[in-house]
Amino acid sequence: MALIALGVCGGIGAYKAVEIARGLQKNGHDVVAVMTKSARKFVGPLTFEAITRRAVVTSLWTPGTNTNIEHIAIASSIDLLLVAPATANTIARFAGGQANDFLSSLYLATRAPVLIAPAMNSNMFDHPAVVKNLETLGARGVQMVDPSSGYLACGWIGKGRLAEPADVVAAAEQLLRSRRSGALAGRNILITAGPTFEDIDPVRFVGNRSSGRMGYAVAAEALRRGAAVTLVTGPTQLTPPHGAEVVKVRSAADMHAAVMERAAGRDAVIMSAAVADYTPAEKSPQKVKKTDGPVTITLTRTKDILGELGKLPSRQQRLPVLVGFAADTTDVVAYAQGKLTQKGVDLVVANDVSRSDAGFDVETNAVTLVSSAGTEELPLQTKSAVAAKILDRVEQLLPSAARSAEALAKADLKA
Repeated sequence: MALIALGVCGGIGAYKAVEIARGLQKNGHDVVAVMTKSARKFVGPLTFEAITRRAVVTSLWTPGTNTNIEHIAIASSIDLLLVAPATANTIARFAGGQANDFLSSLYLATRAPVLIAPAMNSNMFDHPAVVKNLETLGARGVQMVDPSSGYLACGWIGKGRLAEPADVVAAAEQLLRSRRSGALAGRNILITAGPTFEDIDPVRFVGNRSSGRMGYAVAAEALRRGAAVTLVTGPTQLTPPHGAEVVKVRSAADMHAAVMERAAGRDAVIMSAAVADYTPAEKSPQKVKKTDGPVTITLTRTKDILGELGKLPSRQQRLPVLVGFAADTTDVVAYAQGKLTQKGVDLVVANDVSRSDAGFDVETNAVTLVSSAGTEELPLQTKSAVAAKILDRVEQLLPSAARSAEALAKADLKA
């Protein structure tokens, strides 16, 4: 999870910055909006405050701003300065080293990477002064999202429109990933998420309340740390994080096949999906008609995906690192401790799903991390924050591996 300063300048494209802020948040980032005086003529600060849930920075001279020299405080804490739209005026001030408002002062003070998304009239964009200023910024390491071509607000047709929000968000994600060099950088991680649906007939199924938010948060955090992520997801309404290889499944059998086919060669497998323990023994090809009497459905046990992963030959060298989830309503930690031993895994995330503010289908979670070293309670917090703590533990487990996952993949394939 990164803290991103979103600079918004005065142009018609400022309305797209709202969607950019939302896209960054959906990927698990915190956003603080920094608006120029001109930007506030197009979009009100209240809009960004409502979306980001942070106070919007609008001036160097706001009372209280200088109690902690806010532009310096933000400059030292952000992971990225993203300016969208970036007007010709702001680009010129950045290139000239001016510091006559909060945004330009922030640009000079921060050592975080800088990404700009220009937006202006096509003739302005092609003007030698603007071209020179962009070259100057590029030489300093500033990255740019090229504007798109089309109808402009001025009525002209040409290059100068602010890039689409999704493209700006994707460029920000790519830049953040390129800056990471931690233990997960370049690692291959398989993550499962969401529920499974076990069909009774073409209409009805047996399922659970998992929304997939926890697994998607883990996937997003792993991507931010530079990992290559494969996300095997059951049915969910969530948008997968940008950059993940997504494999959609429906049933426990589907998920078993997808995971076992892809597990070899992974550095870590994180099984956060709520996989059904039982499935109907027979699926009716036609809708089962209701009757006055009871209906009996025979259920059979599904395959134990985590248990099978724990028996891979490469697990003798503790690869892939295995993380399981234990969702229950009573004695959750004890259940997780038993699962740790029985499944032969490295870490179990114990999740009390009886709570209304944690577990299934909510934005927050409170879990206990269970390993051979003991237990660690994580208080109620966002699922993105929990995901970060889980991956901190995965990073600690990875260096102890004797050989790389790629080297051990051949052993698993032969087995």
